[in-house]
Amino acid sequence: MKRVALANGTQLDVLDCGPADAPALIFLHGFPESHRTWRHQVAHFSDRFRCIAPDQRGYRGSSKPQDVASYTPDKLIGDVFQLADALGIGQFTVVGHDWGGAIAWGVALLGQGTRVTRAVIANAPHPALFQKLLYIDPVQRAASQYMREFRDPANDALVREHGLGGLLLKAVKWERSQKLEPEVRDAQFADWQDRDAAFAMLNWYRASPIVVPALDEPLALPDDWQEPPLPPLEIPTLVIWAMDDLALPPCNLDGMDAIIPSLTLCPVHGCGHFVPWEDPQAVNAAMDAFLAST
Repeated sequence: MKRVALANGTQLDVLDCGPADAPALIFLHGFPESHRTWRHQVAHFSDRFRCIAPDQRGYRGSSKPQDVASYTPDKLIGDVFQLADALGIGQFTVVGHDWGGAIAWGVALLGQGTRVTRAVIANAPHPALFQKLLYIDPVQRAASQYMREFRDPANDALVREHGLGGLLLKAVKWERSQKLEPEVRDAQFADWQDRDAAFAMLNWYRASPIVVPALDEPLALPDDWQEPPLPPLEIPTLVIWAMDDLALPPCNLDGMDAIIPSLTLCPVHGCGHFVPWEDPQAVNAAMDAFLAST
């Protein structure tokens, strides 16, 4: 781990390992985790790739401004390009899961053809598809109600008293996975006790432009609905999807092939949301094949 100062003033704690002159993989973790999300992949690929895994803005020891405006998607996407600049990396493959995958979509769309050569996304909805699902798909809308809890300032007192873990128990009935190593679970729980980090992590949700309608609102697109003005993603893209994800069900895959011409889809059956460590063998195998062929 090392401390990396970005041009925008943000400082990130970053795991940087593997040959310095090897092709770079930048791994972006999701909520409510850290660079440790990718521990199995970094161990697997760092003999032949330069593996970069930051604790993203707001997490653990990295900079954690407390204002919501510091966590808009443009700033989080900008952090990734500035991290590459700070490390002297011209081109890279972006790899993301959950919120890290959401940012990876943005990084790939903005950097395709210049900075970003390939994208690997694990259980993170495409920005051109997700909002529409929240309006019209009852399963996805129900699965995303926790986001309304994360955004609700009425829950701030709970976080101040019990840390992030208290809100996770309330909003998503958080339970320890049997596949999570005890030492990782203990480190994660300790991270959640940092109140500044807890509110910073919640600010990722509070700054997002995504609208999550209440369950009793009509299942229909708004009268002023317009498709997001996003280009196709032309670079080779691997999407790994754990099919038993309760927060992001497989309906998120519908229509993805129409907007990603060079799509490789790898469904992982019998696995929940945290596929990088719930089924690391499947993720590593899919990435091995994809990276070797692109």
